[in-house]
Formats: sequence, C-alpha cells, structure tokens
Amino acid sequence: MTSARHMHTEFKGAEMWNPNTPLSEDCLYLNVWSPRFNKTQPQNMALAPVLVWIYGGGFSAGTSSLDIYDGRILSKSEGAVVVSMNYRLGPLGFLSLPNNKNVRGNAGLLDQRLALQWVANNIASFGGDPTKVTLFGESAGSASVGFHLLSPDSHSLFQRAVMQSGSPNAPWASVSQTEAWQRSTKLAKLLGCPTSDPAYLEVCLQKAQPEKITAKQYDVLMQPSVLGLPFVPVVDGDFLREKVEVLLSTGKLPKKDLLLGLNKDEGTYFLLYGVPGFSLTQSLITRNEFLHGVNLTMTNENYVTREAAIFQYTDWTDENSKMGNRDSLGTLVGDGLFVCPLLEFAHRYSQHGGKTLLYLFDHRSSINPWPEWMGVMHGYEIEFVFGMPLNVSLGYTKNEVNMTKKFMKHWANFARTGSPDIDGAKWPVFTPEQQEYVTLNYNHPEVRAMMKAKECHLWNKLIPKMEKVSG
Repeated sequence: MTSARHMHTEFKGAEMWNPNTPLSEDCLYLNVWSPRFNKTQPQNMALAPVLVWIYGGGFSAGTSSLDIYDGRILSKSEGAVVVSMNYRLGPLGFLSLPNNKNVRGNAGLLDQRLALQWVANNIASFGGDPTKVTLFGESAGSASVGFHLLSPDSHSLFQRAVMQSGSPNAPWASVSQTEAWQRSTKLAKLLGCPTSDPAYLEVCLQKAQPEKITAKQYDVLMQPSVLGLPFVPVVDGDFLREKVEVLLSTGKLPKKDLLLGLNKDEGTYFLLYGVPGFSLTQSLITRNEFLHGVNLTMTNENYVTREAAIFQYTDWTDENSKMGNRDSLGTLVGDGLFVCPLLEFAHRYSQHGGKTLLYLFDHRSSINPWPEWMGVMHGYEIEFVFGMPLNVSLGYTKNEVNMTKKFMKHWANFARTGSPDIDGAKWPVFTPEQQEYVTLNYNHPEVRAMMKAKECHLWNKLIPKMEKVSG
C-alpha cells in the first residue's frame, strides 16, 4: 500500500511486494489469462466473464507482475478471463500543475480507463464477454475501483465492482486541487525548475529524469505521518468532478452491483513502517508511544478531535498496558484509514447506487511470516482470491486450499451473475438499516450485522462535527 513495501527487503513478508521486473514510465501494458487457450476447454464455448485487477501500493508503488497477482489459477479454476494492467504511479501518474490544461492530474486513473477501453474493444478475441466486466482491486487499487464508480466516463466500461480494503473517500485517497498544486510546485522547486511561468514549468519537469522525480516525491510532504502518500488522485473537475463526499451524497451513483470488504486487522501493517516503537518484534509500546502514534495518524485533526479518538481507543482500567496500547493503536489506524471510510462508502452506495454486499475476512494465513500480533493484515486476502494455496510447493493447509477454492468461486460467481452465493449459502444484501455482512474464513460464511458501529459513528459522524465546531 505504501512505499514502505520497499523496505525490509531481506524479510520474506516485505519481499513479496517488491517489484520483480524493471521499472519504467513506459509501463502501459496489460496481462490477459484466458480459459479459451486451455486445451481441455471446447473452442466454441460461450464468452466468459471478465475480471479486471487493479493493484494497490498507495498510488506510489506496485506492479501487475507480482507473483501474488498471477491470474492463471483463478482463470483456469473458474473459467473466467482475468486481466491486470499497469498504470503510472507517484508524480508520473498524479502530478497536477497550477492552471495547466495538459497536466491536470489523475493521469494514472486515465491509464486505468484506457486499459478498460482496450478490454471493451478486444476482450471478445480472448473469449471474454465485454458485457460482463468486473473491476476488482485492493487498497489504492480498491480506491481506484471506487473512483471509476464515481466517474461517469468510466461507467460504460464495466458492469460490476469489487473493492477490497480501500475506498475513494479514505483520507489518504485524494487531495484538493490546492494541495495537489502546492505539492507539485514544491517538487518542481526540489528539481530546480522555476515555478513562475506555467508553460516553462511543464517543459522543465518533462526534461527531468524520471528516477529523480520519483526519488524526490516524498520530500514534498510537510510532516511525517503513518500513511504519507505524496501524489494521489485530485479533484480535477474532469475525472473527479467534485469532492468524493459530495459525489457520494448527491445520489447520482451508478446502479452497478458492488461487493466490498475488509480484513480483521487493517491497521497493523502501517505501524511497522510509520510509528516509532514498532518492529518485527512484539512491539510492546509505552503510553507515550501510543499517543505519538495517534498524532501521526490524525495529522490534520485538531487537539479536541484527537482526544476523542484517544478516549475511544483506551482501556481506562489499564491505560499503561504495553500490549493494550499496541493493539489499540493498530485498531485506531485500521478504523480511521480503512474500515470506517469503506463502511461509509458501503452505506452511501447502498442508498444511492446498486446492490451492495459486504464481507469481513478474518483468517490469518498459516504461512504469514509477520509477527503473530499483526493478525489478519492489510493485503493478506489477495493470495486467497488469486488461488495461491493451490500451489502445493507453498505449504498451505488443507483448510486453506478449500478456502481459496471457495473465495475464487465467490468472486467469479459475483462476476458472472451479481451474486457471490455458493453451496446454498445466502449472502445478505447490505442495507443502511440492517448493515448485514458475512465473515469469510474456512468455515461456512456467517451472517453478522453492524460492523464497528460505535467506532465508525466516531469517525464518520462525530469527528467531522467536532472538526466543524472546534475548527
């Protein structure tokens, strides 16, 4: 999700996210896996549903060629066409220059749309049905799927959507035009480009070496934070016509089926990279380290708002418990950055958009190399969606092999029919009133309701009110 995936390179858990092919701005390629080219499939078979993957990486890292995104098992198991694309990242994908029609921002999202147009025009030649295209993505890739749901010019290019652990209304997923311009201007100065003449600024940046542009991107951030992403989507008046909150509340959302969900411990991954006191150890932190972590998470909120969050995420009977402080900070980060924004998106979309289905993934992989306390981490459902446990050499358990088969079927059935139901298990539709969802693990899906109701009332209702009053 962040550039953090480029650290700890000697550690297996981080290594899997590092690029395994050369990097270049010349990156607009896509991958297609098709059951049509499987010898056992009849050549005159009906067109297959299409699943189009958008990877995460905080809009600053990632590539479709990672082993974990290999589509061959999913395609073969489910008779689906699987597509994955690359898109430009960091400043190369999301630079936005003041008063410049050529560099408005969101180039990376337009790259994604271009890939979708290619799919619409060509996928039938690969045995895919262009009228049954489902977008699916994780983290920033999931937020990207959400941006396509919010951008009318993308609507004709897909029919259904899956959002895994990320949403466009998350605090890290977009910036205002003013903020984007400030960051781009700062980057230009760091690269030695004069900023007074807009036309010359563009020319100067075009001449700069991509490696230098990429290397300097994090220097534009004003302050350290748990999840500092310098170049992300921007409200440009074109791809993104209004602020995400406005688009979600106006009721002009497409009537497309949406499957979305979260992992049990979304926040823990980011503590390791963004908060002092955390490492590949037990990471038992002091009360002061907890409070520092809150400040690093809530960088834009005022003092009173932070106090409200501290109140909610403290066990006041044992406020100095090092384990308690560690676990509470993980929950706070996960709720604030991922869980509550996604649940708010589900809430709005179920009101104004199409059929909405929600899940919570709560199985920790038996081969997860990260410390046990990190739990069911951000990004660790992906291996089950893509069928990795079917690779016997990786050493997953028998339960996990069965579980990944179920997951692939849920996702493929959703792409095929709009319903992820399998084996007679009914997956309830999410409504603002009932707020039902299912748990995904190696047991039968279990129906629950009101995920994180109290915590998300704090993040989605109370904190915005407090910011207004005490701003």
